[in-house]
Amino acid sequence: MTKYILTLIAVISAALGVSASQLVERADSAYSADDFATALSLYEEAMAADGPSAALWYNIGNTHYRLGNIGLAVADYERSLRLDPSNDDTRANLEFVLSRTADRPGDTGSFISNTTDAIASATTPNAWAWIAFAVFVCCIVCVTVYIFGSTVIIRKTGFFAAIVLFVATAASVFIAIRAASNSSATNRAVVTAASTILTTSPREPKDRTEEAMLLHEGTRVTIIDSVAAPADTTGLKWYDVSVDNHHRAWIRSTDIEII
Repeated sequence: MTKYILTLIAVISAALGVSASQLVERADSAYSADDFATALSLYEEAMAADGPSAALWYNIGNTHYRLGNIGLAVADYERSLRLDPSNDDTRANLEFVLSRTADRPGDTGSFISNTTDAIASATTPNAWAWIAFAVFVCCIVCVTVYIFGSTVIIRKTGFFAAIVLFVATAASVFIAIRAASNSSATNRAVVTAASTILTTSPREPKDRTEEAMLLHEGTRVTIIDSVAAPADTTGLKWYDVSVDNHHRAWIRSTDIEII
């Protein structure tokens, strides 16, 4: 429903001649005046009119934080970083908001996967693809030097340099694919309920033995599986989520926001 409302707002704004940049200017003014509800509405109108951008998600995240919506702010900053992972302001704000959350999950993933993701998040998937292309061109140049070099030393240098650059090309391609996968992943979510009790099975707990753990707003989780709630007509789902390497349980779909 929200999607259709924003689309309708975008159409009305276009008909009235209100551009996305004007909406952002008005939103910035409302934000500066501490009118965060109005600022949020205007930022969302601008996004509906002009499409998502790292800057808009960043502004919406700041506004949600000011409104006390910690979970939504975390989700917005994560969305902003997907579009522009090199933005230090967004990353700093995300780390600050996470430091204000109640939960402290343990390690997630493995050392290798975490290191790969950290490298992949240094820039955009397109940038990594261009890096891979540039390194490959250098590799071809070195192969050419090896084939047509006039001396043994030059040919040896071209040969070993080509090997190194070929490995670097393969690594860059792998990182580009990883970055693209991370930027489009739909298995990351953030708890948006003030607090929620996760369960050992996809249903409301019947007693304390079916309660797995308590999570609070702003905690990030990874979705592993989902099932529809039986006999439910509201679209409620239960998600099997991993909080860290040692904690996994079921959570209601209404208690999280998928990034």
